[in-house]
Amino acid sequence: MLNRKNKTLAIISIIILILLMFPLLLVIITSFNNQDSISLPIKGFTLSWYANIFQQPDFISGFESSLFVAIIASLSALIIGIPAVYALTRFNIVHKSWFHSFFLSPTLIPEIVIGFALYQAAVVTLRLPVMPSLIIGHFLLCLPYVIRLVTASMLLMDKNIEEAAWVCGCSPQKGFFLIVLPNIKASIVAAFMMCFINSFNNIPISLFMNGPSITMLPPAILNYLQNNYDPTVSAISVVLMIFTALIMLLTEKLVGLNKLPGFKIEVQH
Repeated sequence: MLNRKNKTLAIISIIILILLMFPLLLVIITSFNNQDSISLPIKGFTLSWYANIFQQPDFISGFESSLFVAIIASLSALIIGIPAVYALTRFNIVHKSWFHSFFLSPTLIPEIVIGFALYQAAVVTLRLPVMPSLIIGHFLLCLPYVIRLVTASMLLMDKNIEEAAWVCGCSPQKGFFLIVLPNIKASIVAAFMMCFINSFNNIPISLFMNGPSITMLPPAILNYLQNNYDPTVSAISVVLMIFTALIMLLTEKLVGLNKLPGFKIEVQH
C-alpha cells in the first residue's frame, strides 16, 4: 500500500515538473528561430537574436539598473532584517508576534498594490527621486525573505553556544559577530540569493517606480515586447534563466544550501 502511494506521488511530481518545465523549453526553442516572429515549429537555427540583445540600449541600461537596485535592496534587507530577527528571537519583546507579522506583511499585499502605493507616497507626495523610491520598494519586497529564513536558522541554533561565549569573556556584540553570524551564514546567503533573484526579476514595483531617467530590465522587456514580437524576448529570457541558475549554483558551491546550517564555532586568533 505504501509503495503504491509512493508511486502515485512520484507520477504526480513528474507531471507537475513537466508542466513547469514545458513552457521554459518552448521559450528556449523559440529563441533559436530564424523567423522574425515567435512561432513554433521553428523553421531554422540562428543565434542572431542573442546578438540583438546587446544592440538594445534599454536592455543594457536596464540590466545595470536592476543589478544595482537588487544588490542594494538585498543588502539593506539583510542589514535591517538580521538585527530585527536577533531581537525577536533572543529577547522578551512585548507584542513580539505583532512585530513579526509586521515585518512579513508585505507578502500579504499584492505587489502591484505596493507599487502603486509607493508611487503615490514616494514619487507624487514626497517627490523623492526615482532611484531611492525603487530601492525602498524593492527593500520592502526583500525584507520578508530575510525575516523568514534567518528566523528559522536562529530558532534552530542552540542558545547555549552564545551563552558559553559570554561566560568565556566574549561581549554580546563580539559574540554576535564571531558566534551568531558564522552559525547562520547559510541562511544569510540563502536570504540574499532569494532577495536578489526576486528583486532583479520583479515587474509590478519596477513598473510603477520606473522613470524616464532610469530603466529597469523587466519593464524594458515589456516595452520591447509591445513593439516587437521577435525572438529577442525569448533570447533574453533564456539569458536571465542562465543568470539565475548560475547564482544558485554559485551559492550552492559557497555554502552548500542542500544541507542544514552547521552550528560550529569559528575561532579567530
